[in-house]
Amino acid sequence: MCTAAAMLTACGGQDAGDTRSPSAPSGVTAQAGSATSVHVMWERSADDRGVTTYEVFRAGTRVKSVPATKHMIDVEGLTPSSAYTFTVRALDAAGNASPHSVSVPVTTLAPAAQDSRPPSTPGPPKGRAEGARSVTLSWGASGDDTAVTSYDIYQADSRIHTVPGTTTTARITGLRPGTVYTFTVRARDAADNSSPDSATLDLTTASAPGAGPSTAPTGLKATARKGAVDLTWIPPTTGAPVKEHQLFLNGKLVTTIVWGAQPPPGQVRYTFTVTDEPGTRYSVKLRAKLPDGNWGDFSAQRTVVVG
Repeated sequence: MCTAAAMLTACGGQDAGDTRSPSAPSGVTAQAGSATSVHVMWERSADDRGVTTYEVFRAGTRVKSVPATKHMIDVEGLTPSSAYTFTVRALDAAGNASPHSVSVPVTTLAPAAQDSRPPSTPGPPKGRAEGARSVTLSWGASGDDTAVTSYDIYQADSRIHTVPGTTTTARITGLRPGTVYTFTVRARDAADNSSPDSATLDLTTASAPGAGPSTAPTGLKATARKGAVDLTWIPPTTGAPVKEHQLFLNGKLVTTIVWGAQPPPGQVRYTFTVTDEPGTRYSVKLRAKLPDGNWGDFSAQRTVVVG
């Protein structure tokens, strides 16, 4: 028998009394990425305690489950020139399932002839932040010897959105307030050949009400040369000298840069050595230690290829 004090943890956990299902996912789209794959995207669902999982169904059969932080997946291993329908539903921590979303139809592309030539690089992206949680992007169209079938939008080397090859605009939602995001675009054809990355575009979402100015380093540039990468950036304005920065390489902390009692004024420089073979791709970002001892916001991310 459970006492009142112990009931929450001993009799089923914090979700024992949760019987309310999440809302059905909205904005579901399904786009053929190639002859054998379909890209499915959706908007987040609402729940009184929080969505934990999304499930993707093909003709009523579950084919994918992803954590609530993801709102897109690729379904592969399909048949060329074939019609499919997809729905999405949300689950919360108590196992309550939302209704299925509206069913969306899609037809995979016809088998591509032997095609090893990727599309050309998309034109430089442009865009603007729309408040604290979304941005809009546009870019120049790519060319291809057959046809561009889709454009993939990347944020810090992670694909976060895909649009049809006839579209050169996108709206990205679900972002965080007061955060700098680095976007690139790649074009893809029916044979899944991807173009080189477009130029990068940095956009900063509006700060949350009451939040102070951004504490991210700005103007980060990364230049690769044989055996090393040179960095330059401008530390954030904090009212006191910024003596330390953390350097992240491919998403992992690799070193803390300490300037000592008197850091250099204005733009700073730092060089780190690399030992991987030529052609290795590196993603670099920084954050500064603030006067109160906390670490500030991350800079925009830069990607370089050595050698």
